[in-house]
Amino acid sequence: MGSDFRGKRKRAGGGRGARTSALLACGGFLVAGCATMPDSGDVRDVKASNPGDSQVRVYAVQPRENAEPDEIVDGFLEAMTSDDPGFATARTYLTKQAARTWRPAQSITVLTTAPDREQADRLADPENQGRSYPIRGRQIATVDSRHAYQPVNPVEYKDFIHVVQQPAADGKGKEWRIDHLPPGLVLSEADFQRNYRSVNKYYFASGEDWVVADPVYIRQRQDPATRMDPVTQTVKALLEGPTNWLKPSVDSRFPSGTQLKAGVTSLATDDQSTLKVPLNAKADRVGGEVCRRMAAQLLFTLGGLTSVRVEQVELQRSDGERLCVLSKAQAEEFAPVRDSGRAENPFFVDEDGTLMAMPVGGKADTPGDETPGPFGKGRMPLRSVAVDRDESRAAGVSKDGKELRVASILSDQELRPALLTSRAARPEDRLSAPSWDGRGDLWAADRDPSKPRLWVVPDGEGEPVEVRAPWLTDGVRVESLRVSADGVRIALLLKEKDGDTTLRIGRVEREGGGARPAVAVVDLQPVAPRMEAVTSVSWAGPSRLVVVGKEAGGVQQIRYVQTDGATSTASILPGLNGVTAVSAPHDDRAPVVAYSGNDGIVRLETGANWQRMVKVLGSSPVYPG
Repeated sequence: MGSDFRGKRKRAGGGRGARTSALLACGGFLVAGCATMPDSGDVRDVKASNPGDSQVRVYAVQPRENAEPDEIVDGFLEAMTSDDPGFATARTYLTKQAARTWRPAQSITVLTTAPDREQADRLADPENQGRSYPIRGRQIATVDSRHAYQPVNPVEYKDFIHVVQQPAADGKGKEWRIDHLPPGLVLSEADFQRNYRSVNKYYFASGEDWVVADPVYIRQRQDPATRMDPVTQTVKALLEGPTNWLKPSVDSRFPSGTQLKAGVTSLATDDQSTLKVPLNAKADRVGGEVCRRMAAQLLFTLGGLTSVRVEQVELQRSDGERLCVLSKAQAEEFAPVRDSGRAENPFFVDEDGTLMAMPVGGKADTPGDETPGPFGKGRMPLRSVAVDRDESRAAGVSKDGKELRVASILSDQELRPALLTSRAARPEDRLSAPSWDGRGDLWAADRDPSKPRLWVVPDGEGEPVEVRAPWLTDGVRVESLRVSADGVRIALLLKEKDGDTTLRIGRVEREGGGARPAVAVVDLQPVAPRMEAVTSVSWAGPSRLVVVGKEAGGVQQIRYVQTDGATSTASILPGLNGVTAVSAPHDDRAPVVAYSGNDGIVRLETGANWQRMVKVLGSSPVYPG
């Protein structure tokens, strides 16, 4: 065998003039339209609707004296997009009462473009001579107070901003100010992506000793509300606990109430790349093993920040004394997938239904390698396959879709009896392609229209357990599935009654142990609501999926999507026609592989284009999982 299997803004709005923005190229500063133009440096136009550079900075400008109500509303909408500490300048557009009660950290409403401010409806407030300005847009997401991103099917957003006249600060005359505004922040998608970045917090799977990624959003630079730098924001978010969606299935090893020591707004590594994290008294009495796991949560969480290199973490008591120290290498014991030191191997099923391996570093148009064991010998021709994360066993669905069996891919042995059998009449209504989680449990769906079901086989052998799935009603069935390495989340392609296929992510909940635990998949969330037809999905790391689908009226795309549903234009992979299957490795050391009806099995190396990978005809390319 040639491969080794064993390891392992033009903001629109009635009555609003065109806004001119200027960028100081040498400093990367975006200046609001009402600001004074700089008298030195290169100047060029910038559209805030450009997804653009995260280094661009928007500076809020205070309202001018005797500003008209239109200017107050427009200036406030601009100021919301800035990094102004405490949003102090934005608050100058508000009445004293509104400034006291506005909570910009409460939530973020994300719109496709900047909010469209319409002309004031003067009839809406005839008594006190105020002005009511409707604002509209297409909402695509919300971010809650726990920093969790939640996509929505694009819907019309409507709210209003109301302005009144109040005595001016100098006691002479009156000034227009806002006394009613939408809750939190209202930002365009471009402004949101410029100001915020995704980070993974990590918590332990309930009852287990490995970590689970929990994506949230923090500010790219200093947080206006807390004055914290990105590293400190990230640590604070971790200590606040998991997001509401993930919370039922994970645990934090930090004692309840643990926070950063009062007054800490900046954390930086020393010359040994050690990050010292001072905690409050809630953590003073933790033991060594608990502290190690606390430090592991921090190391995994900080590992996703490109702005800092953390090789080890030192946790400190409230008096500054050391609690424990843990290195990045030591934290690896808590990873859901251990780093074997080499790239993962992709597999596929050839035209005869034989399980084959693809040497990841091989040349284009290689023949592939037969795997040892029954599936490599063709004793049961396969329709689809999944290889466990140790690359020691494979689960295969027979060519007619009726049976699911498990066999070794390290040595030859007798083929074991079927674990699952579908009674559906048509092959396309029978068993889905299987999937392994990092626990060694095997998952598959029976797509029988008369009784669609979801199954898990503990340890990949023994008696299958029917998974409680209350959403499998009214003609809904699981077309395909992929389980995360941590076993806590499952990506599902659901075929609806109307024939549309949508992508959802569910939370796996387990009760009891032994050979037959009670397992449920609940609280399904949309992942790619703007995609109307999804044909394939694969995990591509701890909190990212690679998805094949298309948006309404668009062409097929292959793109990366965060498990919370967040996307960016940079996530789109090079085009490839006729893709029906895609698979990605757990890390980025191996290429993405796909099956195209036009090109066969292909791979995509970083920075390259798609390239045909194997010479023989085949389908169902998969990485372990």
